[in-house]
Amino acid sequence: MTAPLAPLHTDRRNLLLGGLAGALAALLPAAARAQAGYPSRPVRIIVPYGAGGIADVTMRMVAQKLSDKFGQQFIIDNRPGAAGVIGINSVVASTPDGYTLAMIGGGLTAAKSLFKSLPYDLERDLVPISTTAAYGLVIATKAGSPLKSVADIIAAAKASPGKLNFGSINPGSNQHLGGELFKSMAGITVTAIPFKTTPQLVTAMLQGDVDVLFEYQAALQGPLEERQIVAVATTATQRAPSLPNVPTVAESGLPGYEVTSWNGLAAPAATPPDIVATLNKAVVEVLALPDIQSAATKYGMRAEGCSVEDFKARIAREVAKWAKVVEAAGIEKK
Repeated sequence: MTAPLAPLHTDRRNLLLGGLAGALAALLPAAARAQAGYPSRPVRIIVPYGAGGIADVTMRMVAQKLSDKFGQQFIIDNRPGAAGVIGINSVVASTPDGYTLAMIGGGLTAAKSLFKSLPYDLERDLVPISTTAAYGLVIATKAGSPLKSVADIIAAAKASPGKLNFGSINPGSNQHLGGELFKSMAGITVTAIPFKTTPQLVTAMLQGDVDVLFEYQAALQGPLEERQIVAVATTATQRAPSLPNVPTVAESGLPGYEVTSWNGLAAPAATPPDIVATLNKAVVEVLALPDIQSAATKYGMRAEGCSVEDFKARIAREVAKWAKVVEAAGIEKK
């Protein structure tokens, strides 16, 4: 038996509804239409520093795990220059669709206080996704130095104000500002000596030209293992996993002192929240993998993720913190 024909008005209604749905879809932003099945194509992670550094190496490990997890490539794109400004600005200017991300680091939170003008605002123009690694500095002295602890350093500085010095690389870096914060909280007068590279800094210490240095553990691995220099303290809130016998500055007589740098992922500010949430969940899961944890420990880091809101709050705290340190140290904006 032949089925009855549908009434003409029903066909017209379906046709109109279909046309309306198509028109509404056309009005949706491309980013919104692309959210389903994200990511559906390769994702670029802009690293605003050169290849081969610790930040680059650790982000490559995370990118590989994200590639495995999503079945889409997460590609590292190194864009160094202008203290990270070139790379970060390229992400800020990109389409906010989740396919261009930025590796950001703790050092960027001081940039607003160090530069007269920047083409972007870290808090306004980027949405943080998650931290990926956290790591403190090492405060070290030459092997055989009488400065064997934080208490020794403070006592020597107070006994002869201005005589003691500390070395670090790059004025305005976390290493430099960590030293300035130490001076301020300890109430001591110590001369800061800047260096361009860590090898130059270590050489100066071995020659007796630098009394105390502030640097990341990974950059000092060789001299520490060869016992040319000695770690007297670390600057994070917890002891470094690979230096369990070295106390933190806070437990060595300066309670409240903390300098913990970090790396993390961020996206352009207008990136859809569900894409940000998808990435946050994936990054946090990847960082919990045993091989990522052990690799981070090897470099003196902690692989740790966080919520988007916690990351935002951390950035805001550190922007305010470093502004005070820069002002107290009398560092002029470039």
